[in-house]
Amino acid sequence: MDVGIIGTGNMGRILTEALVDGKAVSPSSIMITNRTISKAFSIKQQYPEIRITKDIEKIGKMCNLIFICVKPHDVYPVTKRLQPYLTKEKCVISITSPINVEQLESVLPCSVARVIPSITNRALAGVTLVSFGQKCTHVWKESIIELFNHISTPIEISEDITRVASDIVSCGPAFFSYLTQRFIQAAVHETKIDQDKATILASEMLIGLGELLRQGHYTLPTLQKKVCVKGGITGEGIKVLENELGDVFEHVFQATHLKFEDDIAELRNQYTIK
Repeated sequence: MDVGIIGTGNMGRILTEALVDGKAVSPSSIMITNRTISKAFSIKQQYPEIRITKDIEKIGKMCNLIFICVKPHDVYPVTKRLQPYLTKEKCVISITSPINVEQLESVLPCSVARVIPSITNRALAGVTLVSFGQKCTHVWKESIIELFNHISTPIEISEDITRVASDIVSCGPAFFSYLTQRFIQAAVHETKIDQDKATILASEMLIGLGELLRQGHYTLPTLQKKVCVKGGITGEGIKVLENELGDVFEHVFQATHLKFEDDIAELRNQYTIK
């Protein structure tokens, strides 16, 4: 299977690296392109067998599975350039959440899917969110799930939970990275620990927490009960979090959903399916 990747910015590069490192696809089977072609060549330095082209049309001609990893407002122009070279046997995947599979199907003559990756996929971990078009063949559905099993846990989602699922899976690492930074900064400000030491301790704590959950030793609630001994120090910290966090996460989801609706409205006129 020849795989084309259009757009090698942050997520396009992460996807390329994960697919190769996870042995999902051989580098010689991948063809990449980017508006700033030097970004594509920087990936080729890491994986010399990867092929580079400056022409989106060449990817349409040569590749069976094509990933569109560009900004939302650039997806439609890319699909129009690909359109003449796509047969019904091919498959196109978009990684952007504001464009749904119905909209993609309205402009593409082949199988389509949307896969929303996460930065955690670079460690061959975490979740990828998958939605299939109605015309996506059973063969392509199986192939896509198998492909992403190499780098993640692929989970099929419905359109109505796309934004919140993406908030948790794709935005979540940034949100919790920010919270951890604030946690570290507070430790440095309030005590004698230095930044480097606090960062090491917090990072290793998060890795350990992830392992506990991954291995199934505890759920999130049972873990809190195990650590939070009645009348102990952890309990005092939890009280502060309960009192001061308030509705902060509700406000986070409200903000992301408002931006999502704005993005959808901005893109709506590009597609016959609204």
